Amino acid sequence: MRLLLVEDDDHVAAALSAVLARHGFQVVHARNGEEALRAVLPDSHPDKPPFGVVLLDLGLPDQDGYQVCGKLRKLTSTPVIMVTARSDVRSRIHGLNLGADDYVVKPYDTGELLARIHAVSRRTTAGDDAPQGSTDDALRLGAVVIELPTRRVSVDGSDVQLTRKEFDLLALLAQRPGVVFRREQIISEVWRTSWEGTGRTLEVHVASLRSKLRMPALIETVRGVGYRLVAPAGA
Repeated sequence: MRLLLVEDDDHVAAALSAVLARHGFQVVHARNGEEALRAVLPDSHPDKPPFGVVLLDLGLPDQDGYQVCGKLRKLTSTPVIMVTARSDVRSRIHGLNLGADDYVVKPYDTGELLARIHAVSRRTTAGDDAPQGSTDDALRLGAVVIELPTRRVSVDGSDVQLTRKEFDLLALLAQRPGVVFRREQIISEVWRTSWEGTGRTLEVHVASLRSKLRMPALIETVRGVGYRLVAPAGA
């Protein structure tokens, strides 16, 4: 798999590239946001396959990393993993809102990073992203409409832009309103992994969904178990 590493520190990039190469990745290094944006253009490497993952450090010298993330999402559907020193949930939600698929917080364990790369890279097409068993054309829950074939979500007729994992998570819960989904089950079906470290990522995605839908009560936390979708009255 080709991986775009966006990192301004050459020493960090060299060490990480060596680790990734040992695990089978072909790493292309971009030192700033402008290089990263040029690298993902279709005509930049016409003889090469597209990138499987973009690993984006947010501390870039020329542009704010969040801005780069937003621009990357407009240019490519390649999964983006943010690398950030900010551990607060609000910063991570902001990144997800801009189109990032996941994040790692510095300092991170190499095993954690590899697990997250493999998790997001398993998604190759929009069709592959849909939770298994999704056969209905749309799920309607009061003002919320989830169109499974087109992966569109709207609230009161207005489209809501979700990342792939946010959509998968919402679609999974919405198929069985009121039913509690265990955290392990959600992680297995949405992230396709049993890796325990994904639990924090699940919490951030739930918080992001509540924020984007502007319906914080729609997804209920069942303490110590998991989450369930609470159907609006009359749904």
